[in-house]
Amino acid sequence: MIRRAAFLLLLFFATIPAFSQGSSTDLRAIQLYAFGGVTGVYTGLDQGKNLGITAGVDLGYGMHYGLLPQIEVRGTFPMDKGQVVGEKSFMGGLRVEKPYGRYHPYGDFLFGRGQLSYQGPGFLNPDGTVLYQRTNSNVWSPGGGIDIDVTRSIAFKADFQYQHFDTPVTVSGSIYSKAITVGAVYRFGYRQNHPY
Repeated sequence: MIRRAAFLLLLFFATIPAFSQGSSTDLRAIQLYAFGGVTGVYTGLDQGKNLGITAGVDLGYGMHYGLLPQIEVRGTFPMDKGQVVGEKSFMGGLRVEKPYGRYHPYGDFLFGRGQLSYQGPGFLNPDGTVLYQRTNSNVWSPGGGIDIDVTRSIAFKADFQYQHFDTPVTVSGSIYSKAITVGAVYRFGYRQNHPY
């Protein structure tokens, strides 16, 4: 999964020079952001908690009806897996931003893969017949947040994601996590004539 993600990011960055063949107006309409932060996760399983890092990129092109649609790719990796379960995920999807001066609220919907690493001896299924150490799952995540400009290129980020993981260790077969990230955004090529 990590090799695939690295390949997709490499492919993504390799295509950026192709955009530069267009006019300078086209180039100004492209938005490329990188972001990172510290993430607190309420795992949704036996009141477990994680502390992790989240990093990602957003790529958009121009304003559409006052909105900035973007493609987002992000990964979250636990530094402290807590006492119950460590959650790792790599997702991509659509983000839509509505700028108001230096405030940039947004909503997103992401989909990808996640890994649940159960701590201690593992976690039993509801029947008590199988002990799981780790499970992999699709994960979908609606969420949103706000970026607040600090300078023309740097912004403060506050982000919330509501995540759905499938797992055989619960009666319902699912857990619902809540991830809160606080961090920073860097906007590449941000100029006075940015499409905002």
